[in-house]
Amino acid sequence: MIILGLGGLRGGGACAVLKDGTIVAAIEESKLSRTPRPGVPEAAVAECLRLAGVSRDAVDCVAVVRPVDPSLHFSLRDLFPRAEVAVVGHHLAHAASAFFASPFEHATVVTLDHTGDFGCGARWQAQGNHLQLEKEWQYPDSLAWLYSAVTELLGYQAGADEHKVQWLSTSGSERFHELFHEIAAPSGRLDATFFDGHPSANGGFSAKFFERLGLEDGAAIPAAMAPAIAHGLQRAVEDTVLAMAGEGENLCVAGGLFYNALLVEFLERSGRWKNVFVQPAAGNSGTALGGAFHMWYQRQGNRRQGGVTSLLLGPSYGREEIKKVLENCKLRFQYQQSIDDVLAKAVSMLGERKIVAWMQGRMEFGPRALGNRSILASPLDPYSTENLNVFIKHREPFRKFAASVPAELAAEYFDAGPNARNLATVGRVKPEHRKTFASAILGDDIVRVHAVTEGDNPLYHRLLHEAGKVTGLPVLYNTSFNLFGDPMVSTPRDAVRSFYSSGIDALFVGSFVVEK
Repeated sequence: MIILGLGGLRGGGACAVLKDGTIVAAIEESKLSRTPRPGVPEAAVAECLRLAGVSRDAVDCVAVVRPVDPSLHFSLRDLFPRAEVAVVGHHLAHAASAFFASPFEHATVVTLDHTGDFGCGARWQAQGNHLQLEKEWQYPDSLAWLYSAVTELLGYQAGADEHKVQWLSTSGSERFHELFHEIAAPSGRLDATFFDGHPSANGGFSAKFFERLGLEDGAAIPAAMAPAIAHGLQRAVEDTVLAMAGEGENLCVAGGLFYNALLVEFLERSGRWKNVFVQPAAGNSGTALGGAFHMWYQRQGNRRQGGVTSLLLGPSYGREEIKKVLENCKLRFQYQQSIDDVLAKAVSMLGERKIVAWMQGRMEFGPRALGNRSILASPLDPYSTENLNVFIKHREPFRKFAASVPAELAAEYFDAGPNARNLATVGRVKPEHRKTFASAILGDDIVRVHAVTEGDNPLYHRLLHEAGKVTGLPVLYNTSFNLFGDPMVSTPRDAVRSFYSSGIDALFVGSFVVEK
């Protein structure tokens, strides 16, 4: 049976294909078209069907996740003439994307996002292949909206830069903790007196809010005050989400708010839950997975099969495809005769303190680079993070890079939970290794840890081990292979374009190496 899941159709569109209970492909439209627009993610649909090896006529069901324009149904009937078209609730799809991808047979599931489908959150009880709605939260009592409002208040772009506020919070003081705990109640309600009800450049905050900051109404936020505001917000959101979730054995979470890795780590360390699982593609794109899961498990009643075991669900490119692009671009390149040669060359360059772009295998689904569309550097280079931030990614210095490490060796260097497998949480560096990873550490010894298993990504896992054999440190700094806010690269042509628009020293794409 072929089920097609479509999510984020008003922005962040994505497609997923479930084939006889297994997700075999999932891609965001933005990574293929590079200029996403609302509606059916046509490029993602076409590529997912190609990867699944099925035609449009073979699709049995299209699970389209709300919100969606009703006129879209006619388009879907034309595109998939044999398929049932089923509409899935937004937060139900979020919940299904988390629970059915988790290893749990039962769990509490919490979904929180900006507005979703008029609601902004829900809590569910999940057992077997059934999700029972327990509670809903309605907009505008939205923690994700509050986070976006503060993002705008601090001079960043709401809906795009919330992650900057998250990392900024790690350097802030407790000065505004009380203020933000007043704004966000444990019930999830927001105190309306702190807002003026009119979105504006100051985030829509009222004179009362600015007075509590000690500023004139609508005043620009001083740079020195911004980290404390971010810290107060982050702490209040963490405490409020924990109160909304309750306590128990297993917790699953999804929705855009849970892209916040600090929040996930707080839940992991809270002691209120024995196990926590976050859907790594937590935002609207991930509802494509949830829509397909809902139809297979809840509507069809099929037995659980272990969910998603890997997020490497996008396209890959063969030798001839890559060679054709490099030759068309008139590039000089080296071809490595074996995987051993590729790995040896990469380790040698990283050991020479070079920055390496690494494009291998299937593209990741979701916003995080998991070792197939990555920019890599050695932690042994004291200037690696500065070079990555200043000369390549052009990012603020408080935004650090992930440390990829073989999962079986992670505990030697870091304390990190199981969600580090998909870069969805943060860890803490062990005291004896603080000096080694000093350039990647945020406040309180926080490090973004990527624990790589051989099953998830055998080539990248091996690269880390080969680096360890040569340098004694099986850890590499990893950031997504993209520039200037663009989506991660997908094709070899995308990779070449980003490589020559940056200060990256070498590009590894399949068995080909291009140097500057």
